[in-house]
This record gives sequence, C-alpha cells and structure tokens, in this order.
Amino acid sequence: MEALTALLLLVHLIPVSAAKNGVSSKSRKRIMPDPVTEPPGTDPVYEALLYCNIPSVAERSMEGHAPHHFKLVSVHVFIRHGDRYPLYVIPKTKRPEIDCTLVANRKPYHPKLETFISHMSKGSGASFESPLHTLPLYPNHPLCEMGELTQTGVVQHLQNGQLLRDIYLKKHKLLPSDWSTDQLYLETTGKSRTLQSGLALLYGFLPDFDWKKIYFRHQPSALFCSGNCYCPVRNQYLEKEQRRQYLLRLKNSQLERAYEEMAKIVDVPTKQLRAANPIDSMLCHFCHNVSFPCTRNGCIDMEHFKVIKTHQIEDERERREKKLYLGYALLGAHPILNQTISRMQRAAEGRKEEIFALYSAHDVTLSPVLSALGLTEARFPRFAARLIFELWQDREKPSEHSVRILYNGVDVTFHTSFCQDHHKRSPKPMCPLENLVRFIKRGMFVALGGSSTNYFDACHREGF
Repeated sequence: MEALTALLLLVHLIPVSAAKNGVSSKSRKRIMPDPVTEPPGTDPVYEALLYCNIPSVAERSMEGHAPHHFKLVSVHVFIRHGDRYPLYVIPKTKRPEIDCTLVANRKPYHPKLETFISHMSKGSGASFESPLHTLPLYPNHPLCEMGELTQTGVVQHLQNGQLLRDIYLKKHKLLPSDWSTDQLYLETTGKSRTLQSGLALLYGFLPDFDWKKIYFRHQPSALFCSGNCYCPVRNQYLEKEQRRQYLLRLKNSQLERAYEEMAKIVDVPTKQLRAANPIDSMLCHFCHNVSFPCTRNGCIDMEHFKVIKTHQIEDERERREKKLYLGYALLGAHPILNQTISRMQRAAEGRKEEIFALYSAHDVTLSPVLSALGLTEARFPRFAARLIFELWQDREKPSEHSVRILYNGVDVTFHTSFCQDHHKRSPKPMCPLENLVRFIKRGMFVALGGSSTNYFDACHREGF
C-alpha cells in the first residue's frame, strides 16, 4: 500500500511555487472547474493554493440544503487527513522546520483549539480498537515527524467539524442531545494523522464529547475494503495504469531534463531524486511559506514545477481516456460504498444505529471513490477534503428516500454517473436512494465492461 501511495502522490500532487498570488477565498473554494472564474489554462500557483486548503474565513457550503418537507435521516462523511509534514525527504537538503506542537494563540487559529488540546490530554485512557490505542491523540513535536499532522491540519478539521455541527446538529437535529455510542460509526487507518484528523473533526462536531462514548475502529487498508481486500483484477488494472504512466513519462524529454537539473542541484542520481518524490516535500514548503531548498549548486525553482505540472495535466487527460484507473477505482471503491449503502438502507428502515458515520482516510481512499462515482471533473483530494453522503426522507411520501452527494461543500449529486439521467427527467433536487443502490449492486460491474454481476466474480474473472 505504501508503494501505491507513493505512485499516486507522484501522479497527483500539485506542483508548488515560492510566490503567492491573490486568489480570493471565494474562488479558492471551487471544486468543479468553472471557466468563468478560474484562471485561463492551469495555473500551478492557483492549484497549489487549492490543494493546501489554508484555513481562512469559514467557507459557504451546500450541506444540509433541502426542501422543508424533507427530513435528514443519516450522514456519511469521508475525509482526507489535514495538512501534514512530508512523507519524503529531498536528499541532501535540510528538512523544512515546521513546529508540530499545538499553540492556541498561534496562526492558524481556531476558537476551539485551546479546549481541543485540553480535551485530548484527558483522553489517554480512551478505548480504541488495537493498534489505535498506541497512537498519540494530537500532534506534539517541536520539529514535525515524517507524515505528522500539523496545527494547520488540526484547525482544518476543527473547522470542518464545526461547519457540520452547525448544519447537521443545530439545524437538522440529526443526533439527540443524549446521543449514544451506537449512533456513531467511526473508522480510521492506523496512522496518527488520520486518527488525529478524525478526533479534531469529531471535537468540532461534538465539543467536549464523553470519551466513554467514542470508539474508533481500525481499518488496515487505505481502500477501507475490510474483509474484501483480495482482488487480483483490481491489482491488474493498477499494474496496467502504472505501465501507462511510465510510458507517458518516457515520452516527455522536458520532464526528464527538469529532474536531471534538480538532481544536479542536490547532487544525487536522477533516479534517486525522482524516488524521493520532491513534489511532496516542496508542497510543505509552499503551504507553510518556507523557501524552497537550495544548495551550493543552485535552487530548485518554479520552472521545474511548471514542467511537472504540465506533465500531470497530460497524464490526467490520458488517464481519463484510457480508463485503466477507472477499472481500479470501481473495484477499489466497491467495498466501502457497499458498506455505506447498507447503513443507508438500515437507516431508511427506521433503524437509529450508525446514523452518523465518519471515515478518516487518505487521498488514495477518496480518489478511487470520486472516480468510481463518475466525478471525473472533481479535483484531486486536497488536505482535509470531505466527501459526504446525505440520506433524506420525503415527509409527504415517507417510503421515499433520496441521497445527496457533496464534495468540499459543493453539491455534485447530478455530476455522478448514476444520477445524471435522473436529473434530466426529474425536477427533484435529489437522487433516489435506489439509483445509488442499483449502481453499487449492479452498475459498477456493468461499467467494468465484463459479464460479472458481483464483486467476487469481477475481482477474479478469468482472461483479463
């Protein structure tokens, strides 16, 4: 899985710049490309700012919007962890000096940060599924460790949690004031950054929660596939996708020259520099306004990143055309989507358990889900990205249930492959639950183009 993470980071991470431009907070929050408000072409600085998701004024969002005769029944939240320290070091350069202790009066600031720190310090006896109980509940190193959540990452999710509290609890009363453990479903991978991000969002959502009522389950796979992770055909799609990426890179002599120049600057072989994934480290410099690394041989600069970004755009375009990643995404996302519709169906039947679900995950979790849903225009998951499934009941027709899907506050329901046609035929502001269920139970396998009608067959079909 670490190799997969490295691959997808290499393909997707946004190139960065030492300079900043005046992107307004309004345009910064765009999720789906908008030709009217976005810069002509692809501006790497603009894209990097979107990716960093630097906390600023509270964003406007479309969560919880519905006609008055609709009742909110359940909510399922998928998040990417917040801002983190890099997973890779650029060889022979000094690590960026980022402080991962939480300081309440330091920027980025959040009014709940001080009480969050206090509340986390009381949770050392919390009961989580093994091995989560061995992880720290909040970041606390004067110099960040590799992959560690930063103060920015905590604030991003405190902000997410407070936004969801204002909408789902204060406005829609999703949970009663005396909510119980079984009304929440909480799951995270075994990384401190995902557990801590989940706790920050939960604290914003349920301030001063009772530690005895909180239980996080551990998910060993970044795909959240639980007991359904063995899928040879999915892995074959991934291998073919990796091969496609490799061949496209071989054709790009400008990209190779950029890596050669960067390798000379840090005095290592080109292959070693590429393996060190310099984009990941430089993103940290950019998001935290720290100068790019220099050596006596020169400095890595924006021109190198423009070349990498141009290649990334070409790769994204070809990826959509060849659809190998889509095959990987459909099989990779099926288990977690199947689990989600099972919860929705139970809630639609009137069951009150697990009506708020939170999956604290990674970019390599959200990206396949977005692709599988047909959201091809959605941006790659930024730090603290959130993807939300809302289930609604029509009070005028209580047997009818509908879903809304929102990505970073934008309603993308009718951009999904399973609800585009419904939108053309129906004036309703939502998608029937049965559309989503039918897509996950059958449509995802049809989209693969084979004769399989279930996940097991699709994962093991002969002669792929």
